[in-house]
Amino acid sequence: MSDPTDGAEDNRVWTLARRPTGTPTMDCFDFETRPRPDPGAGEALVRTRYLSVDPYMRGRMRAGESYAEPWDVGAPLEGGVVGEVIASNGTSFEPGELVVGNLQWADYVAAPDHALTRVDVGDLPASTALGVLGMPGRTAYFGTREVAEPRPGDTVVVSAAAGAVGSVVGQLAKMAGAYVVGIAGTDEKTAWLRELGFDATINYRSRDDYDAALAGAAPGGVDVYFDNVGGPITDAVFEHLNVDARVAVCGQIALYNATERPTGPRKLGSLIATRARVEGFLVSDFSARYETATADLRRWVEHGDLECRETVTEGLENAPEAFLGLFEGDNVGKQVVRVADA
Repeated sequence: MSDPTDGAEDNRVWTLARRPTGTPTMDCFDFETRPRPDPGAGEALVRTRYLSVDPYMRGRMRAGESYAEPWDVGAPLEGGVVGEVIASNGTSFEPGELVVGNLQWADYVAAPDHALTRVDVGDLPASTALGVLGMPGRTAYFGTREVAEPRPGDTVVVSAAAGAVGSVVGQLAKMAGAYVVGIAGTDEKTAWLRELGFDATINYRSRDDYDAALAGAAPGGVDVYFDNVGGPITDAVFEHLNVDARVAVCGQIALYNATERPTGPRKLGSLIATRARVEGFLVSDFSARYETATADLRRWVEHGDLECRETVTEGLENAPEAFLGLFEGDNVGKQVVRVADA
């Protein structure tokens, strides 16, 4: 196969201009033009088709240790990417193959063989390798089935329920026979959740009293809480936990841009009476079983048992706006950036 980019030497790359204080702004990012890389020995040249933006990336903008390695100031940003192999220099991939990996926010990336995995989405769009069949879908799969463990008749509450993770969590909980309450931030999102089969929804931006809203949506209390947000919503849910409730702590997006860690209400005492289990997790804890999760998720989507939705931003030049929009709740389902067409 010929290289369709012959003669094209420029490569647009997003880099971290500075570390933010509080909410990131556009001046935290630089858009540079660099020479297109040549693949070294054991590397493939990958042309980006789609890139993923995810809330956890906010932690990579900070200095210091975390579960995700921080980005260096002046260095390219990185995240989930689906791309097409343009050239191979001694790798197991052939030009024209679609691959997924944790790669730079750039038009082209030279990546080693071990950093790439063939895209296996069947007849589904390639972008689903970054969403329902990728990290968010697997996070929902293991977080629901292994940590939250919903049972028939349980009441399950999911925060950020219209996001890439939460929307899958709610559907998996319904498959398990649970009554599911979804918390989201717009009427459009809560309407979509009801289309997915959620039994009740709460638009937290239209309610001042989260306690009353939860009492109405989950009058029998909460057996499972899948926590994607933290903050006041989580404080309110803790007041409704039943005996032997399970709380899966997946994300804390309400706190990611805080300049100081808020003390907030101290809720650990309430766990004594309820004997509730609160467990944080990372999807990488289950990496040995990724293939099983992806196969199950793909089968459910193909059979119509699981629905997914994407919010697509066009153009690499708009990737930071797509990322910043996550903290404003702009996306419904998985947020991806389309960089190049097939």
